[in-house]
Amino acid sequence: MNVRQQTVNAIRVLSAEAIQKANSGHPGLPLGSAPIGYTLFADFLKFNPKDTKWDDRDRFVLSAGHGSMLLYSLLYLFGYDVSKEDLKNFRQLGYKTPGHPEYGHTPGVETTTGPLGQGIANAVGMALAEAHLAATFNKEGFPIVDHYTYALCGDGCLEEGISYEACSFAGANKLGKLILLYDDNDITIEGDTGITFNEDIALRFKAQGWQVIKVDDANDLDVLKRAIRKAKADTEHPSLIICKTVIGYGSPLAGSEACHGAPLGVENLQKLKENLDWSCEPFEVPQEVADHCSAIARKGASRQGKWKRLFKDYEAAYPELAALYKKYMSNELPDLKNNEDLFAFSKPDATRNTSFTVLNKLADIIPNLIGGSADLAPSNKSNMKKRGDISASDKTGSNIHFGIREHAMAAIANGMQLHGGLRAYCATFFIFSDYMKHAMRLSALMHLPVTYILTHDSIGVGEDGPTHEPVEQLIALRSIPGMKVFRPADGKETTAAWISALTGNAPTCLVLTRQNLPQYENSGLAALKGGYILSDSEKQTPDLLLIASGSEVEQCMQAKEILKNKGVDARVVSMPCFEEFEKQPQSYKDEVLPPEVKARVCVEAGSPYSWYKYAGECGEIIGMTTFGASGPAKKLFEMFGFTAENIVEKAFRSLNKI
Repeated sequence: MNVRQQTVNAIRVLSAEAIQKANSGHPGLPLGSAPIGYTLFADFLKFNPKDTKWDDRDRFVLSAGHGSMLLYSLLYLFGYDVSKEDLKNFRQLGYKTPGHPEYGHTPGVETTTGPLGQGIANAVGMALAEAHLAATFNKEGFPIVDHYTYALCGDGCLEEGISYEACSFAGANKLGKLILLYDDNDITIEGDTGITFNEDIALRFKAQGWQVIKVDDANDLDVLKRAIRKAKADTEHPSLIICKTVIGYGSPLAGSEACHGAPLGVENLQKLKENLDWSCEPFEVPQEVADHCSAIARKGASRQGKWKRLFKDYEAAYPELAALYKKYMSNELPDLKNNEDLFAFSKPDATRNTSFTVLNKLADIIPNLIGGSADLAPSNKSNMKKRGDISASDKTGSNIHFGIREHAMAAIANGMQLHGGLRAYCATFFIFSDYMKHAMRLSALMHLPVTYILTHDSIGVGEDGPTHEPVEQLIALRSIPGMKVFRPADGKETTAAWISALTGNAPTCLVLTRQNLPQYENSGLAALKGGYILSDSEKQTPDLLLIASGSEVEQCMQAKEILKNKGVDARVVSMPCFEEFEKQPQSYKDEVLPPEVKARVCVEAGSPYSWYKYAGECGEIIGMTTFGASGPAKKLFEMFGFTAENIVEKAFRSLNKI
């Protein structure tokens, strides 16, 4: 048996051993797809295991993340910082081999995968980032951005709707350096895919503008190699390589769903080793396999050295472009907090409009800002006026037309952010954040500072009616750990929200109005703290706290004046971002919301569940406990109680509880 086949079998056995020791995991995919992973790493992937953040490395995404042991075995064999102890402790706390691949946890893992289809869309984003950066920086003789994005998926990934959205986008934009390897084994958890999934995948992808290549037997390494070489040669179209595999190959459970999501069992593991002519001790590999993989890894380090020399020559020939490239890759930002122009607003306006103003001012000073909308840019004001559009024929623009593909849009934005060198944002109506939710959750899980522009934020949408009026979405996004949700009350708060989004290490939602709002004299950078005193009482300790976010701050300001005439001295607190407010010292939070002030009214045109903490035992909450209705926004606000008069009524009710 030659060393190449030995290495394929090493991947299979290491994966099966780790899963068996953990008594948990998915051996079917690693056993079937080991030849695909090996061929990619051994013959094509441009990588340096000693520098996993090398800018010009190829990206490999295991979209079928349940097969994580395939990836961990590859990383271990090819010299990444994944040890034998990590393999022995698969799925255990404190090791680099979690159940599904986790970005930032395991060196060499390019994105967190497991939710099927997400990895495909992330890979599309990475390929888009590569294409844009290449178009921006490459010069004749200096291909400083020149790498491929590979993804491995299974039947499940292609059944998920996000894969259709993402692959349609990739084909329309001719992302020719994207290669998707399809582990076609006809099996999912419930059995043969014939009961649920029997379309012609080749025709589907051809219809989407992809090159389609078939490999009838993935165990034929030479055929696999020719297929990948053919895919790389066509840079006009993304490529799908349909690789016919056998789930659980080599084991007595081969071809059966029984090996999809459960260990093989001790006896079946032993029979696997016998079938593969494997005689090594557990978690050991032949020395020739170790030497073979080490030699390949050293070639990768050599390729990075060659790239560094190329970049040095590029710096000499194009010093300004080289400096800009370094700026992109470092994510260096200008001073935003002291830029007075960003905070200049003179008249009432919708926060979707003030966001548009801020975005375009930022576009003038942050060259690597990139993003777009799910076919709603004219309405959610998310385009950069001085930047061109990305298209199939021109990748130099910065405005992306995602089409009506919200779920893929968010996951593609994650992929662009993961790639490095770009600051990604995307936009849609707030109600459609439900379509994006899982990708947004992964943004938070990976600590990716993707900015989500979410407009038409409440019943203020008006005539479009309850299907388009967000009610429960604020509480849903606020419940995601690590997600920042800003609902600004005016232009200066919108600026602060953008600054927070660009300077933090977390995804940020900008939840913005359709209707005009006033501009407040005392708003501004204080909004970075999440909550602050917008209009204070005349007393040292106020009689009452009026707390709101976004458009409802206006009604609180009006109610404050009515209450003053009735002898009640109220403080208005603007609370644009709960997450940032909760990060503040307790002393600051007590200063803004004095614990001794029990009379409180919290106001927000959304679910009330976010507000009980701030309302306290004597407070009142004005929120939405039903869906909205179709009608003029002003009438709807009156109908559902978002008026100064109702706030005053609730204020006296709260005062009477004390």
